[in-house]
Amino acid sequence: MKAIRFIAWILAWFGAFVCAAWATGALYFDFPILTLRAPVAIMFLIVLFVSVIFIPGKLRRLVAALGGFALVLGWWLTLKPSNNRPWPPDVAQTAWAEINGDKVTIHNVRNCDYRTEADYTPHWETRTVRISQIAGIDLAVNYWGSPWIAHPILSFQFADAPPICFSIETRKKLGQTYSTIGGLYRQFELIYIVADERDVIRVRTNYRKGEDIYLYRTTISPVDARERFLEYIRSLNALRDKARWYNAITTNCTTSIRTQHVATERMPWDWRILVNGKGDELLYERGVLDQSVPFAELKRRAYINARARAANDAPDFSERIRTHVVGAVPSR
Repeated sequence: MKAIRFIAWILAWFGAFVCAAWATGALYFDFPILTLRAPVAIMFLIVLFVSVIFIPGKLRRLVAALGGFALVLGWWLTLKPSNNRPWPPDVAQTAWAEINGDKVTIHNVRNCDYRTEADYTPHWETRTVRISQIAGIDLAVNYWGSPWIAHPILSFQFADAPPICFSIETRKKLGQTYSTIGGLYRQFELIYIVADERDVIRVRTNYRKGEDIYLYRTTISPVDARERFLEYIRSLNALRDKARWYNAITTNCTTSIRTQHVATERMPWDWRILVNGKGDELLYERGVLDQSVPFAELKRRAYINARARAANDAPDFSERIRTHVVGAVPSR
């Protein structure tokens, strides 16, 4: 029994340590007064340390540690996301759509004219497409350093219209930069970017440094692709009506795709959903990507950076980047 109690205390204090670390991070990243974030986080740690040292009784010390976490958590949960912030021009508009029978009119489709990554003219367009003309889905996988982490972009293909891309991203405020640890807190809102391929793909292949894109044709049928398209439409309309926080684990570019799908029909959970740089391997194993060639060959042919740079501002950009992509069909 003593051994069991000892292990229980070890586990309890480990949990308290994790909770205290999280609470310190919440104060450091999310405290509303920027200049007080570090002092408040340090003060919290000092108070917590003093409480654990000087409060009599092991149970009371543990309760004090968890109580401090509970107070911070209670405050943190009151923080509300918003669609009205000082946004950079590339995320200044919130996409939304109107459905009228077979027709879907999408507002605020981004189609920026880039000169460099930071020097561009933002264009926001309204496009009308027909659900019945959705022919399939292409998947662009964007890497910017680690082979373990990537960013998926879904490109819906139409028989009678140019592709429409959906990219689920952090909506950073003016002056903000992305932080992986900050992404675990309430630093960024979530945004569904709806864009032309020459914007959302070309900015990554042609203007950003050190980024690579692999473009795959999925085996998703037109019928299922239309269902996935409507899921995106419902999600971006819901996001326009009620802002959401981005979270690097629970509400990111990959988990958001999964959770917008009907719960009973979601792909079974796999560690590669979080470590999404290996997500293309997962989709290949489950038959979502073409299996007519080995995965290594499929990925080699999916690499489009050189073709994208050669196409650049050509009107047939979408067709040219698909040369040699396994299973690809010409885009309009």
